[in-house]
Amino acid sequence: MLWTEKYRPRSSPEIVGQDVIIRHLTSFAGSRTVPHLILTGPHGTGKSVAIECFAKDLYQENWEQNTTVFQTSDIFQQGKALLEQDERYTHLYQKNQSLITNFKYIIRWYASLRPLDAEFKLLIFEDAHALTRDAQQGLRRIMEQTSGTCRFIFTTTNQSAIIPAISSRCLPLFFAPVDHDTMLQYLTKIKEQEKPGNGTCSADDLDLIVQAAGGDLRQAILLMQVALTTGRCNELNAISQSETATIATAAVNLLKGGDSRGAQRRLESLMIDYGLSGSEVLFEIRAVLKREYNHPALATALADAEFRMRHANNEYVQLGAFTSGIQGIFP
Repeated sequence: MLWTEKYRPRSSPEIVGQDVIIRHLTSFAGSRTVPHLILTGPHGTGKSVAIECFAKDLYQENWEQNTTVFQTSDIFQQGKALLEQDERYTHLYQKNQSLITNFKYIIRWYASLRPLDAEFKLLIFEDAHALTRDAQQGLRRIMEQTSGTCRFIFTTTNQSAIIPAISSRCLPLFFAPVDHDTMLQYLTKIKEQEKPGNGTCSADDLDLIVQAAGGDLRQAILLMQVALTTGRCNELNAISQSETATIATAAVNLLKGGDSRGAQRRLESLMIDYGLSGSEVLFEIRAVLKREYNHPALATALADAEFRMRHANNEYVQLGAFTSGIQGIFP
């Protein structure tokens, strides 16, 4: 069994690293006064499980009947094929209509269902940054028309992808990366409860796992499970190296060799082919630079790029400016 599921929080007090947000959600559930919400933050910081625990606090035993989750990335990546095959949507799917028309019809249908022993129900949109602009415009109208019986909750790693018409109607809650000490304490607790047969991880190994996870508690638990069950605690870098990290490493090597155009193409592919936001691309670059170069000027350039990325409309332009700007820094 995956430890991410075994140690998945079952109630709000079990969620670690997000105390302020959990207090807000607990207060909302206690007062039964819930606004529309946008939960934003990096992967593995607890957005989905926080909503699940919040629904349990709000509706008790009826939480599943009053909660509908839409995996928007699946819907808009797989399109009408998913709507035609998924049992949740097959009875609503209209073959002769477009994906957007079907999507809006399905949302309206679920929004029209009466809550069970409650004033309102929750409609949750996972990976809301996958919603197209047309889909978001349609949701805006539905939010206005059903606000008396529905609360809309959006989870995303890229809040800038949400149109102002929706974001202005929602209370934003930011899930920060889980801090080093909290994550280390949680991993130590899990290690004490498990008895792996192939090896153990020292305190230094756990510290390396925390650093490799970069604030993603889910990834940290996965890395520790792999390291402990395979006895490969001394190969954490190889275990944790993802495909996106490999591409970022290749881009940095191209920059070092003077090929800024090739580097930019690879970094743009992380956004186009892998769905990373501009900030997530910078995070991948930061990990490479910190591991292999650790130059003060590079750290400054990354900070400036991150600031501009969060205050600009076009992430591709800012990424191009960053790659051009750091090319001359490499020795």
